[in-house]
Amino acid sequence: MKKLSMSKKERKKLIQILTSFGLFLTLFVIDKVINLASVFDSNYSWLFPFALYLVVYFIIGYDVLWKAIRNILRGQLFDENFLMCVATLGAFALGIYRGIVGKEIEGFDEGCAVLLFYQIGEWFQTYATGKSRKSISSLMDIRPDYANIKHNGGFEQVDPSEVKVGDIIVINPGEKIPLDGVIIKGSTTLDTKAITGESIPRDVSINEEVISGCVNLTSQIEVKVSKEFYNSTVSKILDLVENASSQKSKAENFITRFAKYYTPIVVTVALFLMIVPSIITSDWATWIYRALSFLVVSCPCALVISIPLSFFMGIGAASRYGILVKGSNYLEKFNKANIFVFDKTGTLTKGNFVVSKITPKENKEEILRLVAIAEKNSNHPIAHSIISYYGKEIEEGYTLINIAGQGIVATKGKVNIYCGNEKLMQNNGIQFVEENEIGTIVYVARNKEYIGSILITDEIKEEAKQVIIGLNSMRCQTFMLTGDNDEIAKNVAYQIGLTGYKASLLPQNKVEEIDNMLKKKNSNEVLCFVGDGINDAPVLMQSDIGIAMGGVGSDAAIEASDIVLMKDDLRGILLAKKVAKKTMTIVFENIWFSLIVKFTILVLSAFGITNMWIAVFGDVGVAILAILNAMRVNSKYNT
Repeated sequence: MKKLSMSKKERKKLIQILTSFGLFLTLFVIDKVINLASVFDSNYSWLFPFALYLVVYFIIGYDVLWKAIRNILRGQLFDENFLMCVATLGAFALGIYRGIVGKEIEGFDEGCAVLLFYQIGEWFQTYATGKSRKSISSLMDIRPDYANIKHNGGFEQVDPSEVKVGDIIVINPGEKIPLDGVIIKGSTTLDTKAITGESIPRDVSINEEVISGCVNLTSQIEVKVSKEFYNSTVSKILDLVENASSQKSKAENFITRFAKYYTPIVVTVALFLMIVPSIITSDWATWIYRALSFLVVSCPCALVISIPLSFFMGIGAASRYGILVKGSNYLEKFNKANIFVFDKTGTLTKGNFVVSKITPKENKEEILRLVAIAEKNSNHPIAHSIISYYGKEIEEGYTLINIAGQGIVATKGKVNIYCGNEKLMQNNGIQFVEENEIGTIVYVARNKEYIGSILITDEIKEEAKQVIIGLNSMRCQTFMLTGDNDEIAKNVAYQIGLTGYKASLLPQNKVEEIDNMLKKKNSNEVLCFVGDGINDAPVLMQSDIGIAMGGVGSDAAIEASDIVLMKDDLRGILLAKKVAKKTMTIVFENIWFSLIVKFTILVLSAFGITNMWIAVFGDVGVAILAILNAMRVNSKYNT
């Protein structure tokens, strides 16, 4: 059996509850067996059970009484602590009244029971919240405690906030990287799990960027700081997580407003129920008892606790899978999301160019050798992909001439290598075989004799088709906006099954397209834009929900988006939809269940059909069931 993981505060509270429950159960059983009020033969014999139950009462709820008094002094009168104190102390007052007038003692045990079960409900809420917070706590653990700043061959430990851009910091094995920067000395392996969610460590070396929050595993490295702590990745993620609860959903705002007006109304009704019938019938004991039962069941704990808790659980569940949701309002809205617009490069595709075809195959090695010579000094991503694919030593001694918009001519003695597009071939009178493949084609010739061509394409992410099919099955519309030409866009859209696409768009054109889509959609539809969070900040902010793909290292991803997928994995969208749907289902289950049960018992209590024990279930029992139901949000999800 899995051991419950509790904080010191939770454990202390549980001990208080178990102790109180043991004392109450013992006292309750003894009272029912021998009737404590009959132990002494006196008109004041009721004082004996009163004193015993009062001791148990204070052990159970001294903290609830203190909170009620403190809130009253602060002007916060109508909260659940106040209602519990009025109901339970009223029950004791009723017991005292019945004792004085010589009637059967009733109220002491019920007053203790109400407070005991209320405390049990509160503990379940605290435990559930703590469990969800642990899903986020791994993110909170990324906060660095110190930075080793380099000084005259040694280093000094300082607070990360004291380090400036350009300073050199030393990170030893086992330490967290405190600030974003670039490695200038050493190579190592990083544990990036806390930031990206990836379980496989990543190897890094000189000139590679590292982001704060990762853990250095193997070797000492020196890093030149590129961002101050307040602007670093770890700081922005922590700020995002800590402020997630401030963005409330419509359901939460409704419950807050509901409780604000509901509680004073039920207190007024309870007073009316106690006073008016008592004056008419002169049976004060009966109507006080009914009013107290009415007051107990009317406490809105089930709604006030379980609804925010459900959203918090949802945010925690998403965080466990590397999905940062900035607030419960976005989780609520994402459940309704039905229009998904994707950027192409870096989102649907990997954004890295690869050699996908060499024509003719028999000239493969020679074509690669010639292109590697021509592209050797180029910084273009296509050049890097070809050289990486070639993977051999490149011949030296060539003079390279870059012809803008056409390609490169490499010359050495009587050898001239032509490497570029069709314009380079045409302008140099080279007869070539034109290719009609979709992608970037590099034509190659030697001494004006055509050798062949290389097709370079941007790889589609493995999970892209799965995600689009998944969204389409949910009756969502899926679109792509890209700056690539129509042929490339059409090919990608066809391969993964998009609803539609727009090609050859500049950044400002994307903003216009999103604006048009927002105007055309119905008021109950929600449009999400999914981008890499770097060049797409305007449309991320403009859309109903902006989702940044794997952009934790960029300011745009943290600031412009509403949801951040820390793993560079589109499947996070489907997972977030599952979390959002389950959260909202449970929210509405709790609302309807709580209201139906409460109003039913309220009516029954008013007519004296039920007693205070049923009222206890209507309040605390319903609250506990709602809390347990809310905890289901933070269960495991299929990824």
